[in-house]
This record gives sequence, C-alpha cells and structure tokens, in this order.
Amino acid sequence: MQLAIQLIFSQVGIDQIIDTGTVTSQSVAEGWDKQWLDLLQNNTSNNLYGSLTNLGIFFAVGTLLFFMIQFLRDLISYEYSRPISALIWPFIVVVLLSNSGKGSILSNLTLGVRNFLNTVNQQVLITADANKTYQQALNMSIAEEVAGSFLRPCQSLTGEQQSQCFVKAAEKVNVLWQKYRDIYGNKSWIIRLQNKVDNIRYGTGIVSETSFNSLLGSTVQTSIKNFLVSLQYAFQNLIEASMLLIAALGPIAVGGSLLPVAGKPIFAWLTGFLSIGIAKISFNIIAVLTAAVIVNGPGQNANVDPDLMWFIIFLGILAPILSLLVAAAGGFAVFSAISNTASLVKERI
Repeated sequence: MQLAIQLIFSQVGIDQIIDTGTVTSQSVAEGWDKQWLDLLQNNTSNNLYGSLTNLGIFFAVGTLLFFMIQFLRDLISYEYSRPISALIWPFIVVVLLSNSGKGSILSNLTLGVRNFLNTVNQQVLITADANKTYQQALNMSIAEEVAGSFLRPCQSLTGEQQSQCFVKAAEKVNVLWQKYRDIYGNKSWIIRLQNKVDNIRYGTGIVSETSFNSLLGSTVQTSIKNFLVSLQYAFQNLIEASMLLIAALGPIAVGGSLLPVAGKPIFAWLTGFLSIGIAKISFNIIAVLTAAVIVNGPGQNANVDPDLMWFIIFLGILAPILSLLVAAAGGFAVFSAISNTASLVKERI
C-alpha cells in the first residue's frame, strides 16, 4: 500500500495522482518476487543460499557428534524406545539440505509457505476491501493537501492575477473531483471538499480561517504526512526483507537441529517465519478496518470536517507496532504448539 505523495505535491497530472495514489501490499510483494526466486531457486549451488546451505551442512556435521553421544546415552538408558524415534532428525536434515542446484527441498518448501502467506494476505485484502475502502480513506486524508498544492501558488498573488490563478487551479481540482467520483461515486466528503475550494475561489467568506489555512497554509503538515505514509510503505518493505532474511537463514537452523536440546532451532526458525507472515496480514487487516471507520463515519457526512491526520499517524506508527505485537503473541503460540506436538509425536513413536 504505497502512496506516491511526493508526486502529488509536485503538481503532476491528475491521472498520476489517482493511479499511483495507492497500491496494495501485493504490489510490494511482487517487487520482491525476483529476489526470492534468485535466492531460493536459481543457481542455488553458487549463490548466497547455496553458501548458507553449505554452512548448514557444516553445522549438521558438527552437531552430529553431539547427537550421536546423546543417542548412545539414550540407547543405554532407555533401550530402544527413545533412540529409535530420535533417528528421524538426521534423516530430516539430510533431506532438507539436499541441494540439486535448482533449489533444495527446504528452499522450495520455504518459497511455497511464502507464496501461501501472500495468497492468504491478498484474499484478506480483496474480501475486506472490496469497495476500495483503504484507498478511499487514504485519498480522503490527503485530498486537502492535493487541492492545496494547486491553490497554494495563488496565495502570494493579488487582484486579477490571483483570480485568474484560482480559476486555473480550480479547473485542475475539478478534474480531480471528477476522477474521485468516477472511482467512488458522488461521496459526501468529495462534495464537502469541492465546496471548500469553491468558497475560496469565489471568495464567499464561508470558509473559516482554519480551513483556509488547511488548504493554503504551510507545507509542514504536508511534509509530516509525506514522512508517515513513506514510513508505512517502508514497514511493508521491511516485512518482505525480514521474511527473505529468515528464509535465507533456514539451512543454518536446520543444520543446528541435531543438537540434543528440547527447543530445536528449526522450530524457532519456522516460528519466526510464520510470525512475520502474521505481522504482514495483521497490518493489512488493521489498515482496512480503520479505513472503514473513516469512510463509513465522517466520510458519509458532508457537514463534518474531520482532521484525518490521526489516520496517517496510525498507519505510519501505531499499526506497525500493533501488528508486531500481535505477531509476537501469535509466534509464541505457534512455537508452543509446534514444540508440544513434537514432544507428543516423540513419545508416541
């Protein structure tokens, strides 16, 4: 979900304002697709993932000594019950780290889980944002700044020059309102903003000084919104980078799983990978639900002039924090479930 707000305040064409106004997190993920394929599937014998796989094999060989010591101790203490079940781990490590040059089983499974998480994430977005709620709320939040970017140059003019400037600026803004109507229909918030611009243009005096400054005032708030929207875009790219980093470290986690410890590194690695996926999905759910509150509340009342700065702050700072907290709690639950299941299976075998 990216907002090309830098383009907006450079007074680019109206089509660019609408078309590049926002994209879903799927577009962010698609930008990383080539990196995933290059790392996990293409020429994995010689790339970074191949090197990490070799390191994982080195760890596996090193930890095999500790595994065999523990295996012999269990063989003496428990006869054959526990040692037989423990033999599954060397088999799992060998299978997962086998590298054919076109990706190991581990890399293919990792890529499959990533694609599954992206599919679930996109289904959530399509289902929850069927009416372009998020895009509409974001456009509501920056619509005044868009109009102000057209009207602001007229502020320093006077007399006939200012009037002519307002006429030309209003023509551009009217095209923007029409584009909004083509996408969302004749919404109340569009009517409210159009009335404010018309009042400024024709000098009726109905608009308050605060509202006038909101459209034509300083660019401080615009810069803040620019930063916060860029921040939430950076967070989504950070999620993708984190998933790719955790995926790359998979062979090391697998190689260390022969250590005779209760919490296997592969479980921690899998938990971390799934937790990042939970954070990604949680962020989009939070964003869409919050956008629905705006669109279905103040967006339906032409007489309400809300300050939607809180929405941009929420997207840029609070939503990422909340999604990470949810992911941490979900990751802990996943790790506990995996560990308990592994212990249960080990006791049954």
